[in-house]
Amino acid sequence: MVKKITIFSLLILTAFILFTQCGKEEKSTDGKVQIIFWHSFVSSTIPALNDLIAEFEKSHPQITVKAQYIPTGEALIQKLITAIQSQTAPDISWLHSDYMEDLVDADAIYQMDHFIKGENGISQEDLDDIYPSLIQYASWKGTLYSLPMEATNLALLYNKDMFRAAGLDPEHPPATWDELKTFSEKLTFDKNNDGKYEQVGLFLPIFPAAGPQSGWMVWQWYPYLWQAGGSVINDEQTEVLYNSEAGIDALSLWKDIYTNLNLRNFTTDFDVAFASKHLAMAMDGPWNLPRYKDLLKDIDWGFAPLPKGTDKKATIVGGEYLAIFKQSKYPDESWEFIKWMIKPETQAMWAMKSGYLPIRHAVRDVPEFEAYLEENPNFKTFVDQMDYGIAQKPIDYGGLEVARHLAEALEKATVGNMDVKQALDESAAKSNKVLQEEKNKQR
Repeated sequence: MVKKITIFSLLILTAFILFTQCGKEEKSTDGKVQIIFWHSFVSSTIPALNDLIAEFEKSHPQITVKAQYIPTGEALIQKLITAIQSQTAPDISWLHSDYMEDLVDADAIYQMDHFIKGENGISQEDLDDIYPSLIQYASWKGTLYSLPMEATNLALLYNKDMFRAAGLDPEHPPATWDELKTFSEKLTFDKNNDGKYEQVGLFLPIFPAAGPQSGWMVWQWYPYLWQAGGSVINDEQTEVLYNSEAGIDALSLWKDIYTNLNLRNFTTDFDVAFASKHLAMAMDGPWNLPRYKDLLKDIDWGFAPLPKGTDKKATIVGGEYLAIFKQSKYPDESWEFIKWMIKPETQAMWAMKSGYLPIRHAVRDVPEFEAYLEENPNFKTFVDQMDYGIAQKPIDYGGLEVARHLAEALEKATVGNMDVKQALDESAAKSNKVLQEEKNKQR
């Protein structure tokens, strides 16, 4: 098995580059400190980001923020690798939690305690106010290396007009797995009996396990595993648990829906299908709310909580996280931006403009934000779900491999029509081998 090349190993191979001084320190012509901020926000979020930065610069006239877009996923981590090697890392970067292991191994980012417990720090009360699931994602092996900029979770997008046409109550979206399955079948039909469905009841995000969207597929399946009472891995991180009875139940639900709705022949561009009135339901996040105001203006649509599983209600909580790089010439000013970013008032403003969710409970105490929720019930659905949102517990070593193995099981059981238990067991065997190998290396 080819092991992924970590940032740390690349740094060892090209260590001589680390001594290169590239004059990264930047000041604007008026002498202000300029901090470089890398991000991967989609185009619909850029206006909100520009407004956010303008507000910060207004209250911090000695600092300017230069925001630079970097494509997300593999492109971002590769860009960071190159920048660290050449001593041109940004001051702050937008990160996914999957990057944390490599960045810590490379000693590339600060521990947040360096700032939190400093003279310009924040209180433990402020830290405790952040949703615990986000703190988990922002940490690696129990140490905080970043802070969340925003939160996200998944809810169920549905077409109320299609519900009415199918004889379903549009104010009663599916609340259980059984209803999700039943409703999806009632909302699927072949008008001309040619074997092709003109309308599909539910989209499931089945993508190639070896492709760039495999992680997105796994991320959307996690809530169903938790709704059935399952977990991805044990507390000791010695064995995966996704092939338990809970995992079998969750994947069986997806396989049944995928097969019954013939999703093999349905587009993967679910938002286009929804907007063109060929799709009744799909999982989606709050990041699309701003664009849906125009895209779905001719549809009576709404968001509902994810249906309850056999054990409980659950949704997945995620987000992007801000880390400060040790190559930064302005770490204190960078911290000032992050500290300002997590203030309740800032989070309220950012959430209302961007469509992302706030990271902390105290935002609900901001009057303007509460008024906004009353005026925007779809956004409120996501905010309310944060109370039972779950974060995937960080996997200290081999996390990317485990996610890939799980993606393989999802693809084999649905597209490949393999027995669900067999698909999960085969993937679990691969994952457990990786965990054991990593454990042996740490001895």
